[in-house]
Amino acid sequence: MTTPRETADNVLATAAQLAGLDATNAVMIRDGSNVMYQLPGRVVARIGPEHTDDNAARQIEVARWLTDSDLAVVRALDGVPQPTLVGNRPVTWWEQLPEHRPATTAELGSVLRALHALSPPTHPNLPRFDPLAGLEERVAAAQHLPDDDRDWLSQRIQELREQLSNLKLDQSNSVIHGDAWQGNIAVPGTGTPILLDLEHVAQGHPDWDLIPLAVDHVDFARLNHTDYHDFVAAYGGRDVTTSSAFRVFADIQELRWVVFVLGKAANSVHAARETRHRIACLSGEIPRPWTWTAF
Repeated sequence: MTTPRETADNVLATAAQLAGLDATNAVMIRDGSNVMYQLPGRVVARIGPEHTDDNAARQIEVARWLTDSDLAVVRALDGVPQPTLVGNRPVTWWEQLPEHRPATTAELGSVLRALHALSPPTHPNLPRFDPLAGLEERVAAAQHLPDDDRDWLSQRIQELREQLSNLKLDQSNSVIHGDAWQGNIAVPGTGTPILLDLEHVAQGHPDWDLIPLAVDHVDFARLNHTDYHDFVAAYGGRDVTTSSAFRVFADIQELRWVVFVLGKAANSVHAARETRHRIACLSGEIPRPWTWTAF
């Protein structure tokens, strides 16, 4: 029986041959929903899940558009087919980053301020950001989860969908990252912070990019007042925790984090335990501030 690692290795070997690249002694650097390898010649391969070639192609277009818009962003490799398809799996090719560290909260705020100042492009055509997209399907598919927990999550999704539809939001329509946190900004030793991980870039309300850090500050014991103040100041003074929509946005963000780890729980005892803990937090069994294990 072929293991997921062997499958990814085979996809990489075939894609590299099609693209005319050398995958000899490639090193896996991430094994998640996207599998990433470092290749000779400072090339990084990113293997997407099955049937995500449209999203993979859009990531390449977004990277090139952002570069043309003078925003420092991970650079797509030129002169190769982007994406390279192997069966139903897309492989995209990127220039390897220089040595770097994650962003500070202030650096993240500055990058988001610059991103949100851009006018949405006519090309690529960015989708509308739907923070609840796919959650119902992923919960329904989680047959490893006890029925009571699965029913609770399904009901919670419906409640939050209704609450979101009832919000009277302003008509802000920005380019948003969709997964904004310090680890998705690479800061070289000398140079400009570089925006990474473009698969969720969309059009939407800019507060969606401010919510993850705000939630870290308000509901979790992992971001102190000084770091959060630096983020707000660097972004331009917008403190999303004062918004009337904050609690709905925050509840949706936290639910998204629960469903993310739920997807790993079928094959991981640690992820299953963490899923139960996170559901207990959201359902009120455990008071804030919460401590969640990263996955």
